[in-house]
Amino acid sequence: MKSQNVEILYEDKDILAINKPSGLVVHSDGKTAEKTLVDWIILKYPKIKKVGESWTTPSGEIIYRPGIVHRLDRETSGVMLVAKTQKGFENLKKQFQEHKIEKVYHAFTYGEMKNDSGTIDRPIARSKKDFRMWSAQRGARGEPREAITDYKVITRANGYSFVHVFPKTGRTHQIRVHFKAINYPLVSDSLYAPKRKNERKNSLGLERVALHSYGITFTDLKDKSHTVTAPYPGDFEKAFEILQT
Repeated sequence: MKSQNVEILYEDKDILAINKPSGLVVHSDGKTAEKTLVDWIILKYPKIKKVGESWTTPSGEIIYRPGIVHRLDRETSGVMLVAKTQKGFENLKKQFQEHKIEKVYHAFTYGEMKNDSGTIDRPIARSKKDFRMWSAQRGARGEPREAITDYKVITRANGYSFVHVFPKTGRTHQIRVHFKAINYPLVSDSLYAPKRKNERKNSLGLERVALHSYGITFTDLKDKSHTVTAPYPGDFEKAFEILQT
């Protein structure tokens, strides 16, 4: 487990903000025995074990998600909040439900985006062709759910764009799905940009989904606002340097 790479960015008695490394899954899916962020949480903070809400798999297995109020995909790096107490959990959960938590992601996309900024307002539903995927295009399965993503292009060069992304809702794979829907999929995303799978090792040197959770703003139990940012991991930093040269 990459526990040695889980950096603590902020901490009080109720809330923890960590910098999740790419490659570390947040919690078990009940199918594999790999180490997870939850294992690190329980090891470092045993009292968090019963905080939050558990999940029951289709087979009836209970999966504990201590302190987990939101998730990052396996390959996504960056800042993530964890509740240390039940009061902290309820506080963060309410803020997420009311869309009061502000999140900023940084991403690299294939293609030089035409517009400097914009809003992607496309509902998301399950993909019909792959159970692992979601879709913001016609022909999706099930009832679509509202999904809104704002973005601002920082730089474009050599067939790529570097963008700041501001998701206003928190749907599964939202950023990846939305940028695919407007034909600028994220670099090295083998799930949503399969036709570019041979570019997995691209000229930016990225070998995982090019998405980093850069910043998050939340309110603690004393009603004080905090903004926490996560520094780039080495691969992201290098990719940004390459794009600027």
